[in-house]
Amino acid sequence: MKKIIKEFKEFISRGNVVDMAVGVVIGAAFKAIVDSFVADLLTPIIGILLKAVGIQDDFAAWKIYGFGVGNFINTVISFFIIALGVFIMVKAINAMRNLSKKKEEVEDEVEEAVIETDLSVLQEIRDMLKEQNSK
Repeated sequence: MKKIIKEFKEFISRGNVVDMAVGVVIGAAFKAIVDSFVADLLTPIIGILLKAVGIQDDFAAWKIYGFGVGNFINTVISFFIIALGVFIMVKAINAMRNLSKKKEEVEDEVEEAVIETDLSVLQEIRDMLKEQNSK
């Protein structure tokens, strides 16, 4: 029994398990964001567009030989709407990351320019002092 408890402690204390647990928790929180985005923003927009075209989503009532084909079609459509929502969110997150990286690069370039300017000024002062001392 002690051996099993020891193995379990080792298993739990491994970084992979903790990382996976954090991933699951973050995934659940992200799922809530995606669900809200799809339900509150994306689906109403798609609904307005589909009603304007004259297509209705009454697929759920469709049955072929007792099989819920309509329910399957609704599930597939929902999947694509959720996938579109995730794609849009990932694109937005990546765009924000790229902006942040570009800002950091610009800041680094400015800092390097300042360092180079400071260095060149110090070198000029050194050269002037050398000239004065040599006279």
